[in-house]
Amino acid sequence: MTAMTIRVLDEEDWQEYRAVRLSALQDSPDAFVHTYDEESSYDEEAWRDRMRRSHRLVATAGNATQGTVSVGPLADEPKAADLFGLWVAPEARHTGAAWRLVEAAAKLAADEGYTQLYYWVSTENGRGIGFATNFGFRLTSRRRPTRVHNPEYGDQEIAFVYSLEGDPAAVPTVSRGR
Repeated sequence: MTAMTIRVLDEEDWQEYRAVRLSALQDSPDAFVHTYDEESSYDEEAWRDRMRRSHRLVATAGNATQGTVSVGPLADEPKAADLFGLWVAPEARHTGAAWRLVEAAAKLAADEGYTQLYYWVSTENGRGIGFATNFGFRLTSRRRPTRVHNPEYGDQEIAFVYSLEGDPAAVPTVSRGR
């Protein structure tokens, strides 16, 4: 078995990220805000801009892409990062790829000085909630309408938060007026 490697892509790797992102959109069209048709039409500058806005991580084993995740600043909390766009290739599911991607994203966020990592999951997505909880994310009271319309997962997302300071009790689980 080939060892899995997690890499943080830089702007020059935009084509690699484009390829894995388009694969994710084809494999799981109901899991993402945008469609394959929309994103496949983006030009080079749009992809480079994405690479500058957030970190894009990719998992590989040999020459095979195993998955991807993104992490970037959370708009309304300066010390918090947002984990999003998690996808694992069908052949890599149940291998620990998602766990390894989230571990690497959490370390990257901590190294950049963030103290919390947020992960939004649809309220009816049992697998997503289970993954977040098993990883160590704590349920919060923050909710928002889903950005992806999938009747199976409901119309609300719930925020989970993970302490990047090593103490799960260091993160608030009740929203401040939201």
